[in-house]
Amino acid sequence: MEKYGPIAGAIALPHVGGIAAAFINRKEVKTWYETLKRPAWRPPNWVFAPMWTTLYTGMGYASYVVWKEGGGFQGPARLPLMLYGGNLALNWAWSPIFFGAHKKGLALVEIAALWGTIGICTYSFYPISKTAAYLMLPYWAWVTLASALTYCIWRDNKDKED
Repeated sequence: MEKYGPIAGAIALPHVGGIAAAFINRKEVKTWYETLKRPAWRPPNWVFAPMWTTLYTGMGYASYVVWKEGGGFQGPARLPLMLYGGNLALNWAWSPIFFGAHKKGLALVEIAALWGTIGICTYSFYPISKTAAYLMLPYWAWVTLASALTYCIWRDNKDKED
């Protein structure tokens, strides 16, 4: 059982911010978010929770693989794991900015930074584990869609206070 601790921890870690965000998002999706003009192509609200659950699990597993194959925090995995930590912080910050503070413009800037750090993180994972890098690609794709959605909401709701 002891050998499963690191993998369980790595997989659980990204979910921490997701669970915290769910408390903010739950109320705001039903109230404030429904008042916004949103593009017709946006995914239905029910898709977000299972999608993020899947993505956080893949990201967490990718970080475990990098940690294991890259010698932990003392080996070549150190910088990629630090980048991953920064990426998680940016990931977790988006919901409080967008849903909590209703700062659509700041959320757009924040998600652009997040998108870039996903690329940097994925690139840094690749020399250690191609599998880990590939596991990050669905996350990058989803954040690409989320970035476009954030942009459209910001663009189409400039008349509402930011």
